[in-house]
Amino acid sequence: MSPDHSPLEQIHEVIQTHNPFRRELTVRQQEVWGTGFPDVPSINAHASDAVFEAIENVRSGSRQVMGITLLADPGGGKTHLISRIRHRLQANGGAWFIYMDQYANLNQISLEFLKTLATSLKKTGSKNVMQWQELAANLVNHAEAEQDRPEEIVEKVQSLENPAAYIEALTDCILDLHPDIENPDLVKAILWTLSKNKHYAINWLSGRSLAQNRAEQMQLANPSEEQRENEIFEMSCQILDLVSYYNPLVICFDRFDSQEVNDAGYTRLQVVADFCMDLYDKLKKGVLITAVYPEIWITQLKAMTNPKAIEDRIAERKIDLDVLDGDSAFNLIGTYLSEFYQQKNLTPPHPVYPFDRDRLIELGKQKAIARNILKWCRDNWSLPNADSGSQDREPQQNPVESALNNEIEQVEADSLLDNEAKIAKSLRFCFERLVGFYLENVTIKEIEKVNPPNKYVDFKIVGEENGQMVKIGIAVLQASGGTTVTAGLSHLGNYQKYDLTRGCLVRSKEVSPNARRAREYLNRLLQEQGGEWVTLKFEEIKPLVAIAEVYDGREDYGLSDTQIFDYIAETKFVETNPLILEILSDPSGQIPDDVEEDN
Repeated sequence: MSPDHSPLEQIHEVIQTHNPFRRELTVRQQEVWGTGFPDVPSINAHASDAVFEAIENVRSGSRQVMGITLLADPGGGKTHLISRIRHRLQANGGAWFIYMDQYANLNQISLEFLKTLATSLKKTGSKNVMQWQELAANLVNHAEAEQDRPEEIVEKVQSLENPAAYIEALTDCILDLHPDIENPDLVKAILWTLSKNKHYAINWLSGRSLAQNRAEQMQLANPSEEQRENEIFEMSCQILDLVSYYNPLVICFDRFDSQEVNDAGYTRLQVVADFCMDLYDKLKKGVLITAVYPEIWITQLKAMTNPKAIEDRIAERKIDLDVLDGDSAFNLIGTYLSEFYQQKNLTPPHPVYPFDRDRLIELGKQKAIARNILKWCRDNWSLPNADSGSQDREPQQNPVESALNNEIEQVEADSLLDNEAKIAKSLRFCFERLVGFYLENVTIKEIEKVNPPNKYVDFKIVGEENGQMVKIGIAVLQASGGTTVTAGLSHLGNYQKYDLTRGCLVRSKEVSPNARRAREYLNRLLQEQGGEWVTLKFEEIKPLVAIAEVYDGREDYGLSDTQIFDYIAETKFVETNPLILEILSDPSGQIPDDVEEDN
């Protein structure tokens, strides 16, 4: 942009080369936790005001729990409203924020919630530290009758040569203050989040086992994930009890548009609604928010055996979100453009330049949803009175590619590589796109569940290889604890029970040499049974998870199955992925040399 040009000419140069509405217009997890979309507080103020009123009622003790359901069609602003709530709480404090929009395994919703709880509390709260650390600091101050800032407490604990002794002594004191907490290790693990071992502590709090030497160092009990299964919901409730002692909870459940069902035939909404009813009955201080399409709410809730009981709890207050009117459409676009022009250090002739104010108001009067108004702006972004073909515009991006890039930006290595259910679900989705393909000498015939159902062998690939039937069992196994790894490998190697001809372990980290039984099963799988160990690499699984997330959120993105499947086929997105090809390739019979140390 030339500094010699007039201000209006500079604006026109920017308009010709930059479209502020080109960004993906679907609000996803990244916008809830990150910077968020531009917000117009007056839009759906009645809904956010109702939420903050409920939080205040819980804080004051006039209510214990409140259930609020937000109802709006796709693009109607549900997740945007949740993002507003999150950002206000982060700025002003006053409540803990939990957000769940991922449901990788509907058969284990309690475990999925515990993982979400641990991940949400890992996010920064109002005190510039993780919410886990904020909670731990509250516990420390309570025990020591101090009022130190969380940052000071984190610095203090991380400077200790032997934090284990300090944490052990504090745990005893805190348990005296909270006698209702049954599991001392729960308190101990929360205190460990103040230390340099915080990531291991959060893994433990999310229901995962640790490598035995790490568990011993942190003086934490290390039951296998199998042993913990019956205690998962109770563990979540004890964490929530401890959290809500210091501030109310705001727990949001989002993204119920999927047609996915669990093994019992219940949809995502039905599984989560039933879980929320149990959570409602257990919570001591909190606001439960569910964000749902009205049609799904009506049809799927009515099909349940106890719709009235569920509605009385989680939809104690149902709030319909508004479509836009003329003024709100104008204010929305003005807010977007204000941010855009400020970033470019430019002052436009009027707030919605280059659009016509009256045209935007007219669009708003048609009762459009925000996403459709923003799409109109994206498609009509041009100089005033310009010939649409005369400008050097940014090239139109395939809508699937736009959604895919949005999802790729949200995939985080730390959280993804520990999420076995999401990885397995994404791999299965991608292999289903390859039925009929011939890759690595395998003609893929079918993708099946294993029978009998099993938590370790995620699915199997049925095909033909060199004229012989092949049935490859896929096990994504990222656990650290020796007991869990042993159990997983024993099932993967049981070819007769699960009707397999080959077992494929997908794992990023070593199997500890100290886990003797696990190593025996591993050696048998690789050296005697023709099995394979494929190294799970973040850069290879990331795009596969992202495209599966695009499919899962296709209604939010306004995409059809055909659009997504055509994009996958045209770009050879799945069939050229190195992880996919390695799973299908001839087994080497060797332990990979590029796995990470498991500490």
